[in-house]
Amino acid sequence: MNPFIDSLHPYPFQKLSELLAGHTPNPDKPLIRLTIGEPQHDSPKIVLDTLANTLNGVNKYPSTKGELALRSAIANWTKSRFQLDELDPESQVLPVTGTREALFAITQTLVGEKANPLVVSPNPFYQIYEGAGILAGAELHFLPCGPDTAYKINYQGVSDDVWARCELLFVCSPNNPSGSITSLEDYEFLIAKAKQFNFTIVADECYSEIYFGDNAPLGLLEACQKLGNTSYEHCLIFQSLSKRSNLPGLRSGFVAGDASLLKPFLLYRTYQGCAMPIHHQEASITAWNDEEHVAQNREIYTRKFNSVLEILSPVMKVSKPEAGFYLWPELDMDDEAFCIALYEQASVLVLPGSYLGRDVNGKNPGSKHVRMALVAEEAQCVEAAKRIRDFITTNKLANK
Repeated sequence: MNPFIDSLHPYPFQKLSELLAGHTPNPDKPLIRLTIGEPQHDSPKIVLDTLANTLNGVNKYPSTKGELALRSAIANWTKSRFQLDELDPESQVLPVTGTREALFAITQTLVGEKANPLVVSPNPFYQIYEGAGILAGAELHFLPCGPDTAYKINYQGVSDDVWARCELLFVCSPNNPSGSITSLEDYEFLIAKAKQFNFTIVADECYSEIYFGDNAPLGLLEACQKLGNTSYEHCLIFQSLSKRSNLPGLRSGFVAGDASLLKPFLLYRTYQGCAMPIHHQEASITAWNDEEHVAQNREIYTRKFNSVLEILSPVMKVSKPEAGFYLWPELDMDDEAFCIALYEQASVLVLPGSYLGRDVNGKNPGSKHVRMALVAEEAQCVEAAKRIRDFITTNKLANK
């Protein structure tokens, strides 16, 4: 057996299930789950129609590289969205079967050249980053992203000893769970360090199309373009249709950027056997070519956040994120205890923030936070917010 298997941590939702064992929700109220970041809005009809009309694609093996039509659609979307001069669909774009498997696989591809390699990750984080690093035989180095730094990472405080051992840096922007966005200044610093110490910046951007107002979040390739790194050296972005288009079950995303990194990644994936079915590729082309449903999706999230924050802001330390669909309120009490009590009294389920972070020097930056995914319909999110408000005021937990 792979000796690193025993080093994997339980997944957050497994820990939540264990935490709630022996506890029951309030029987007088239907349970509302704000835990898993699974979009609940309707999938676009035009995409579903394409999917239904191309089912005969199951009669052939798909190629790992994907059809040129899909890679071209992705390249065109990426160039338009991030104002790029050029993106070659032959060498700088690779479709993937969801970013979860691709984030894991890129780590196996890129880690192993340096002695005592590091995978550097934000803390809190998406747990695939950690698991991928462990199974690649790397040591994890966590960078705190907490309230003391306004949920930003102080990259310039990281020593060159860390960068020298780093082989892969995970950047999650917009961040899960805080919703913060990586700045151009931070990307300028990180790209310079990546070139100096020969590591790869992996930008998980799957929440980039859920934002409020007219200013779309900065992307890593967009930063490269602005900074003159037009070959995207040392840089890869990971994008998905799951959040953008409410298509989590389609398992469709892409990786784009440095062609010299995508070439060995394609070879790895050829052996791994992750090829997107033809009818999923056709549906993905339709999704990437349409922005109307994405704009409508943003409008729905904007209304939900405005409604929920109007209810919760008077009683919680909570604010609208820069982007994404999570709320990340800070508590004045233990997050596990809050979760249990809210579940039992109000029949609302949230995720303890400490489950998304790791203790470093005795401090977990996710502790005394909970993550709330506002993915359900507006009425259900509003009902959950009212229950949380009443729970807080009844128990005198308001920390405003």
